[in-house]
Amino acid sequence: MDIHVEEVKNKKQLKQFVLFQNALYKNNPYYVPSLYFDEVNTLDPEKNPACEFCDTRYFLAYKGKKIVGRIAGIINNRYIEIWKNKYARFGWVDFIEDPAVAEALFNAVEIWAKEQGMSGMQGPLGFTDFDKEGLLVEGFNVLGTLPTIYNHPYYPEYIESMGYIKEIDWVEYKIKIPNELQPDILRIANIAERRLKLKVVHLKKAKDVLPYAKKIFELLNDGYRQLFGFVPLTDAQVQAYTKQYFSFVNPDFLQVVVDSKNELAAIAITMPSLSKALQKSKGRLFPFGFMRLLRAIKHNDAVDLYLITVRKDLQGKGVNAILMREVQDACLKYGVKYVYTAPELETNINVRGQWKYYENEQDKRRRCYIKLFNKA
Repeated sequence: MDIHVEEVKNKKQLKQFVLFQNALYKNNPYYVPSLYFDEVNTLDPEKNPACEFCDTRYFLAYKGKKIVGRIAGIINNRYIEIWKNKYARFGWVDFIEDPAVAEALFNAVEIWAKEQGMSGMQGPLGFTDFDKEGLLVEGFNVLGTLPTIYNHPYYPEYIESMGYIKEIDWVEYKIKIPNELQPDILRIANIAERRLKLKVVHLKKAKDVLPYAKKIFELLNDGYRQLFGFVPLTDAQVQAYTKQYFSFVNPDFLQVVVDSKNELAAIAITMPSLSKALQKSKGRLFPFGFMRLLRAIKHNDAVDLYLITVRKDLQGKGVNAILMREVQDACLKYGVKYVYTAPELETNINVRGQWKYYENEQDKRRRCYIKLFNKA
């Protein structure tokens, strides 16, 4: 049956674009659905502040009338300005086990990118580093997490057959929480806290983080500036992410460290794992999804570490140990047994090195691919 690709032009097709992944991975025990409303808001140019500086195209592949694949094309003009690479991005890519479908999708997005004067294509990447990124290349039989991509094992083979090569990898770890605070972590944390005159802010309610929200994103913008492909967030994006993430965070899993002037020094954000709750709810909040998520936030034996960062002038001085102490303390309070890290760049040795104090397992690896276009 012939394959044809259509550009997404209306709300109905956008809904089909978002929901295709759920149909493709139906009954897969490792796939975790995204929150439906988050996906729609992210992809809707009228609701995503990143679209103020990003150009986008979304495509669906069909066999007859049946949708068999999807792909998003993104041109982040701020990325091009900062990094001086005229690369388009592909993301939200999924397809059935048929190389012809994958080829048709990539052909469509590459034609569009070349028409816009791009010199290459990289991905999977989103609009920002807070979107899902990196194709899973190891860890297909491990339960996924809300902030990461899951894909079938045939994806890398198909993508590489079209001329895409590795640009960089991220790795993820499963950390076992010991029954008591690690002596080395406790010692280093206490010394750093005393010498640097730092203190931990113990938040009582989710809304207590709001006075720190802008400073948190400023810290992230500064700390992540040199990392692969990072583009600082705009004020509009900061406001959107504050509303999206901090409205339902469990304050016990938000570690905030300030200095003697009450200036933000370091931050760690963990969240009780929502993976199983999202599987049961198929990514929907209603009718019962909201209750499942609330239950998962309050009662869970696993948490996802979303991010951790320390102010530049305090890096390498033991501040990470303060954050680790507080994370572990919260885990012990709630009976958490495992922490699953967010993707960490394989080149980020400092972040990866902090897990040496714990029993750990690298359980996933994901990859950003790149393809340079031949000049005519």
